[in-house]
Amino acid sequence: MKMEAVMIAPLRPGVSLAQPNGPVVETARLRLRQWRSADIAPYTAMLADPPTARFITVDGNPVIDEMTGWRHSVVMAGHWSLHGAGMFAVEEKESGKFIGRVGPWFPPAWPEFEIGWGIAREAQGKGYAVEAARASIDWAFATFAIERVIHCIDRENAASQAVARRLGAEKHREIELFGHLADVWVTSRDRWQRPR
Repeated sequence: MKMEAVMIAPLRPGVSLAQPNGPVVETARLRLRQWRSADIAPYTAMLADPPTARFITVDGNPVIDEMTGWRHSVVMAGHWSLHGAGMFAVEEKESGKFIGRVGPWFPPAWPEFEIGWGIAREAQGKGYAVEAARASIDWAFATFAIERVIHCIDRENAASQAVARRLGAEKHREIELFGHLADVWVTSRDRWQRPR
């Protein structure tokens, strides 16, 4: 599946479209920013990987076509448009390469304000999920009047459980999420603001 970033249609001379103007959060190695059309292809490729898709698509199945990849990307970007916040597109500073999505997630009927993460397979194992999640939690606590954030993690997702532990989150309860069991991990503002 090969996708190229394409503008909806060519613009007339002198015309520009509105551009997202959300926050950019930087860490030592990463840039957390708004979504761009150029993110659609690498995000679709990320979701096409079965082990990655297993825990971050609604049905646990990989994305197999461009339209579905586009829809997933639009949901991420649209969360920002509708709520003023959402998961950041994450890129490596050094390469400028899209490597995943990390940050706030709180669609209707979600258990609580979540900070979630999903990193492309080729970027896993480098500590990027922890680095980006820490920056997202810092940003969320600095921005929102909330006392905690949650992380909904499938019971079989050992890698995400390890990330939650490295963040100092604690497992609180079990919920049903998309027809299967998940654990709700909690990071409290009080614990987060203590020296690490």
